[in-house]
Formats: sequence, C-alpha cells, structure tokens
Amino acid sequence: MPGEKIQLTEADITTLQADAIVNAANNSLLGGGGVDGAIHRAAGPELLTQCRTLGCCPTGEARITKGYRLPAAWVIHTVGPVWHGGAQGEPEMLARCYQSCFALAREYGLRTIAFPAISTGVYGYPKAEAARIAVHEARRVMAENKTLAAILFVCFNRDTRLAYEKALAEKP
Repeated sequence: MPGEKIQLTEADITTLQADAIVNAANNSLLGGGGVDGAIHRAAGPELLTQCRTLGCCPTGEARITKGYRLPAAWVIHTVGPVWHGGAQGEPEMLARCYQSCFALAREYGLRTIAFPAISTGVYGYPKAEAARIAVHEARRVMAENKTLAAILFVCFNRDTRLAYEKALAEKP
C-alpha cells in the first residue's frame, strides 16, 4: 500500500496484501454472508476452528485471528451495529468498531490494515454516514499511531466507493 496513508480501492478484500484485513463479522464469529462469508471461505476451515475458541464478540468490539490461507497474516473481526435510524447509539458503536480494530493493530504491531464498509450491507447502515465515521476514525488514529503505515478502505461496489471518496474529500 504505497503512497497515501489512507487509501481507497474497489476490490475483493480477500485478495489483498496487508498485515491484517478486517472482517465485518456477526456476534458469533462463525461466518455468515457478505464479506464475513467470503473471508471464511478464502481463509479455509482453520479460521472457523480458531473463531470457535473465541466465543462471541459484542457489537463494537474486535477479536483477532490468523489469516490462514489469506494473503493477510491476520484477520481482525469486528461486529458493527444494525442500523435502526441512528438514534440507538449506532454512530458510537460503529466508531468503537474502528477504535477496537486500531487498538488490536497497535497491540500486534501491524503496519497495514484493510477495512470493508462495516455495517453497510445487510446491517443497513447508510453508506455515506458509515464512510464519514470510518474516515474520521482513520484520520484520528493516523495522527496518534506512528507504527501504522497505511489504512485501506476496500469497497465492494461503485456506490460504496463513491461514498468513501466523498468522505475522504471532506476537510477533517
């Protein structure tokens, strides 16, 4: 991930070279649909075996596992909030997802981390609002964590990429 410290791409997160990729997981950590299922399939059955040892993960928290068959050495699993209109603490919970992932990145000495658009799939979080929170947290951590060299936001489709482009273009 050369160049800018906060980057954006439209790609399949399971194919990326980074120290860690983030999994938008469900509370069970046992796989599911969307990016969660794709990461579990690409990593192989060893990921599920390790996830079974972790127990549940509450919304806003994160857990780390090996990447197994993925190009990334690590997978950071975080559980984003389900969108209920924004008045039930969803923005704070989503921000905590990023904060929890960045705390694990610091603890494990990770230099590069790739994020999907957490909670914007079946959890229904509006893409533009989710992108603003993600970019805000990325900018905050890049100012504080000198070990972290690059954060990559990985968008699965054009609409998501456009939401992140707009968020990145906004002044901090």
